[in-house]
Amino acid sequence: MLVCLKSGTSQQTLDVRDELVLQVLTPKDLPQDPDEEKILREAMEKPIGTQPLSAIVRPQEKVVIMTSDITRPCPSYKILPHVLKELYLAGIRREDITILFGRGSHRRQSKEEMIHLVGRDIFADVCCADTDFDDIVHVGTTSHGTDVDIDRRVVEADRRILIGNVEYHYFAGFSGGAKALMPGASTPAAIQSNHRFMTDENARTGKLEGNPVRADIEEAAAMVGADFIVNVVLNTAKQIVYAACGDMVKAHRRACAFLDSHYGCPLNEKADIVLVSQGGAPKDLNLYQTQKALDNAGHAVKEGGTVILAGSCKEGFGNDVFAEWMLKYQDPNAMIRAIRQEFRLGGHKAAAIAMIRKKAEIFLVSDMDSDTVSQTILKPYQSLQQAYEDAQKKYSQQGTVIVMPYGGSTLPKEETE
Repeated sequence: MLVCLKSGTSQQTLDVRDELVLQVLTPKDLPQDPDEEKILREAMEKPIGTQPLSAIVRPQEKVVIMTSDITRPCPSYKILPHVLKELYLAGIRREDITILFGRGSHRRQSKEEMIHLVGRDIFADVCCADTDFDDIVHVGTTSHGTDVDIDRRVVEADRRILIGNVEYHYFAGFSGGAKALMPGASTPAAIQSNHRFMTDENARTGKLEGNPVRADIEEAAAMVGADFIVNVVLNTAKQIVYAACGDMVKAHRRACAFLDSHYGCPLNEKADIVLVSQGGAPKDLNLYQTQKALDNAGHAVKEGGTVILAGSCKEGFGNDVFAEWMLKYQDPNAMIRAIRQEFRLGGHKAAAIAMIRKKAEIFLVSDMDSDTVSQTILKPYQSLQQAYEDAQKKYSQQGTVIVMPYGGSTLPKEETE
């Protein structure tokens, strides 16, 4: 069997003996070449839990549209024309609209990256900018103790519209919904406060109810207020196959249910070796983002097995604190103890990797400097073929294999789940 894993804008391939492959975990029954315009139009016309957007806003109101930054595959350039059309129909002026990219604790974006996200025409017509956690308003404090510190432009707007794509999230349950505000428009300190709940047993992939991270996110967002959301689900070609619009929670839950019905993958048995990638750019821009595929792969690998993670990671670690933690600890147990003693944003990603490393070896096939990766709890490779051959040595070339070409999006589910 020929296995292809995307890495950045290219791919790596290798041959695996058919009898060793237990499963290839991919989304099921997703439309290919969907009518994206129709999907978005119908969702906008029939919002869930709210009136149509054009009936919510009023002329002269200031509107902020929150959308994703360059590390997310959300196709803002496809969604925004539908949102802007509704706003213009309601009498909102171009000069009263601001599109903000929710970067949370991520780096600032270039002008070219912003144009790539929204399209050249929209960038020329409407004010587009990154969120700024140096100019914030303190809205309050959640019952979990998280300060709700939000970009001033978001707080002072008359209307707030949230755009995002829904995927599995390794401790918030799912992406999308209120995450556009928290962490999207918040500060590193507030995000750190929220993310400290990731070690709770209910803070896990695919879980919403009883998840303290998600509950804190939605409480914070409710304090700020969101008038309308547009959440989409993408297929493996990053095309829109589903859209849910309207209420921040109700529409989000509908999108989550759709995603789970297609991206949740029944797991027959765990494998000795899991071959996994994020599915290519932009989701494997750095190791900070590529980690999400690793977390899902952890559900499919046996104790003492090997996960081979393929991703470009051309921007390296992607976060200074994350890099510090990855280079500081060579013992995964020590890293996990450290995050429980003192939670640090950035360090939490390293600790998530450590949790998988406790269970299995991790081979990283990337564009990162091998000497640098060698200083971490990961083993570096440039070739997927070489990583696989080395992994099979443990099993006398008889190691069973599970392939996850879209690891960040597909959740292996055992029958008991």
